[in-house]
Amino acid sequence: MTEPTGRRERKKAQTRQSLADAALELFLGRGYDQVGVKDVADLADVSVTTLFKHFPVKEALVFDQEDDLEAALVAAVRDRPPGQSIPQALREHLLLKQTQLAIHAADPRFADFTRLVQETPALRDYAHHMWTRHEAALARAVAAAVGAPEGDVSCAALAHFALEARSLVLRHPEPRRAAEEAFALLEHGWAATHPGN
Repeated sequence: MTEPTGRRERKKAQTRQSLADAALELFLGRGYDQVGVKDVADLADVSVTTLFKHFPVKEALVFDQEDDLEAALVAAVRDRPPGQSIPQALREHLLLKQTQLAIHAADPRFADFTRLVQETPALRDYAHHMWTRHEAALARAVAAAVGAPEGDVSCAALAHFALEARSLVLRHPEPRRAAEEAFALLEHGWAATHPGN
């Protein structure tokens, strides 16, 4: 019984990846505003209805891994080893993602992708809202991990500053040192309000 489900899930994942690949190819080639969802669906050889089953809005085609990013952030807190503080877990997660980003940056399309997002207002706005959603999910995970009520200000602040530190670390010429220094500040403040977490 699990094999058909596995096959079905693999097919859905392949369709989703085909759509994301087709969208990136078209957006980079023609520009985001010059491409419609029908163009993307046609290139991926699926219907527009199928496209919207996988991506609710056009902007989501560019950020096809946003759910995975959020799940990884939450898992960094939820699945951290015993004795590791939440700021330490987030620092390690950030450094792992920075290493993976360096691999992606070697792809010749990476600079074009970054420019596409920065120069397209709809994509910039979507990215901002996406990171706001990630921040809220991370704050909930932190609150759950320490037994704080949802909406706890210290948990929300840690989530906010950890994600803000990400952009600082990614821009720094020595990312590891930047992460260690930024998260040392977060660690000291966090330890004062949530010892042992």
